[in-house]
Amino acid sequence: MTDVGLVRNSNEDNFLIDEELGLVVVGDGMGGHLGGEIASVNAIVATRDFIRSSTQSKETDPALMQADDPDATRPDEMMPAVITLFEALEFANAQLYTENLANHNGEGQGMGTTLTGLWQYLDKGLLVVFHVGDSRLYRYRSDELSILTRDQTLYQQAIEEGIVENLPSRNLLLQAIGPNATIKPEVKSHTYQKGDLYLLCTDGLYGKTPHFAIEEIMRNTHAQNLEQSCTDLINLAKENGSRDNITAVLLICS
Repeated sequence: MTDVGLVRNSNEDNFLIDEELGLVVVGDGMGGHLGGEIASVNAIVATRDFIRSSTQSKETDPALMQADDPDATRPDEMMPAVITLFEALEFANAQLYTENLANHNGEGQGMGTTLTGLWQYLDKGLLVVFHVGDSRLYRYRSDELSILTRDQTLYQQAIEEGIVENLPSRNLLLQAIGPNATIKPEVKSHTYQKGDLYLLCTDGLYGKTPHFAIEEIMRNTHAQNLEQSCTDLINLAKENGSRDNITAVLLICS
């Protein structure tokens, strides 16, 4: 579910659920004059189309596998998917960057979008998570809500460096799909368990909303009330003063 929110005149968020591919993606566009909406749609479609057309049988480079996560699976199982996603995101970025150049927008300018998603690769309880920007992927498991992505923002960078005063704005991105010629996506593999609940969302949902409040809604979510929980999450963001578009996508592993 996606909502324009309380302040914006248009909705630059977009999402995709492709059951055939096992792919779920959320994008938060930026650029003004509908540029953000175009960016998020085009990047999502480009990523989906690249994955769909890929043979996933390329030679692999172990250096690309980020296997330091406790949920990470064996590199030889997941490497084709990881490689495919790196290339899919680079392809999407190249398309938007080329369009920006064609519109006379130089490096660091023009439309762009965050892109965060997961791909169910093979039928072995495996997921590949990919991330550029500051949209988020949450997982609710064993009564605990975890954030599986890292916000790629100047604010998050400052927090990690121990800065406590004069913090930058929360919405200043370190990277996005489109404005620059190159990107460094975060791509990690995870195992999933039956009953895992995942939330993909844009910063309009979590930006001003307490973690515990999101966790409470997730605690009461099940397969029969996913739509209602999306509505509840969006209403929660509005109640906490969100001034952005708001997108929530929920899924349960069976």
